[in-house]
Amino acid sequence: MAKIIKHKPSPGEPLSFLKEFTQARIAIGATGTSIPTTQSLAFKLAHAHARDAVYSVMDTELLADELMQFNLPVLHLHSQAISREQYLQRPDLGRLLDELSVNRLADQIENKGIVLILADGLSATAINQNAVELLKLLIPKLIAAKVKLAPLCLVVQGRVAIGDGIAAELGASLSVILIGERPGLSAADSMGAYLTYAPKPGLRDDSRNCISNIRPEGLPVTVAADKLFYLIQEALSRKISGVALKDNEGLLSDK
Repeated sequence: MAKIIKHKPSPGEPLSFLKEFTQARIAIGATGTSIPTTQSLAFKLAHAHARDAVYSVMDTELLADELMQFNLPVLHLHSQAISREQYLQRPDLGRLLDELSVNRLADQIENKGIVLILADGLSATAINQNAVELLKLLIPKLIAAKVKLAPLCLVVQGRVAIGDGIAAELGASLSVILIGERPGLSAADSMGAYLTYAPKPGLRDDSRNCISNIRPEGLPVTVAADKLFYLIQEALSRKISGVALKDNEGLLSDK
C-alpha cells in the first residue's frame, strides 16, 4: 500500500495544497489589502488567453491533412455566420449550415452510421490541439466494433446544434460533434464532445450527452475516448441519448 504523505501547508496559505488538484485561483496570498503583483499579472494574462481563444481560427488545412490518416472523406462546411463577430452576436446562425454546405452534403451517399464532426465553437484552439488526438483513440475502437462511419466534417463558425443538420443531410443514425468550449480564466483550450442519437434539426440540448473539459490539464483524451466509445455503444444499442442515457460505466449491475 502506498504511503500517505500528510501535506504541511505553508504559513499564511493553508489552502495552498489544493493547487495540486486544480488550476482555479485559490491560495493566492495577499500583499497588504490587495493580491500579490504576480497573481494580478497572471489574472490579466489568463483573461487575454481567453479572449484570444474566442477569436482563434481553426486550422482547417492542417486538420484535414491530419484526418487523412483515418482513410475517410473529409468535408469542409460552414455555418450561416459569415464572420466571427456575427457568430458571437447571432448564435442562431452558428446552428445552421450555409447553402454551399447543404449542397455539398446533398452530394454524399446516404450513410446510416456515425458522423464525427469538428467545429471551432468558442475556442478553435481547443480543436486544433485536442480533436485529432482524441480521434486517434476513438476511431480505431469504432472500426473494431464494426461501426459504419460517415465522412468526417470540419465546420467553421459552428455551434453544437449544427451537428443535427449535418447528420440529417447524411442520414446518419448518430452524431458526435467535438467543439471548442467557452474559455474561462483557468482554461482556454477546453474541448467538449456532444453525442446525439437520431439527430435532426429542432432537437433540444436534453437530447444530447456531453463530455466536457477535454484537455491535458482536464479530462485526458484517453479517458474521454473510452467514455465516448461507451456512450456510443449504449446509444446505438438502446436507441436513446441525452437525459435518458446515463453514464453507468464502472458501476455495479443492478441485474
